[in-house]
Amino acid sequence: MDGLLLFAHGARDPRWAGPFEAVARRIAQQRPGQPVALAFLEFMQPDFATAAAGLIAQGCLRIHVVPMFLGSGGHVQRDLPVLVEQQRALHEGRVEWTLQAPLGEQPRIIEAMAEACLAPLATPSGKT
Repeated sequence: MDGLLLFAHGARDPRWAGPFEAVARRIAQQRPGQPVALAFLEFMQPDFATAAAGLIAQGCLRIHVVPMFLGSGGHVQRDLPVLVEQQRALHEGRVEWTLQAPLGEQPRIIEAMAEACLAPLATPSGKT
């Protein structure tokens, strides 16, 4: 079974996680039974290892890690690969890990962001 591990930075303000939690809920609604977990690098829980363990406990043998970042900055280039490699070593080939491109670098997301930026220009008052 495949699992999705959505990985975000984290923040001290719990409201910051709202959009990421909404994505996880939307996935659960669109694909009932699809194992999905949201993990954070810092400040919030669960962390990467805890979220990964939850997916593995659900029977996931392949985990797709989706960085919920706009680009490949330091966390995506340095921190996240280390976290994935730690899990690979811990599970010694029993679980396959795939690291996806950050959301902000995916063509569908770039298109959606461009449309959202243009939306105020489509209304006479500039309000959406």
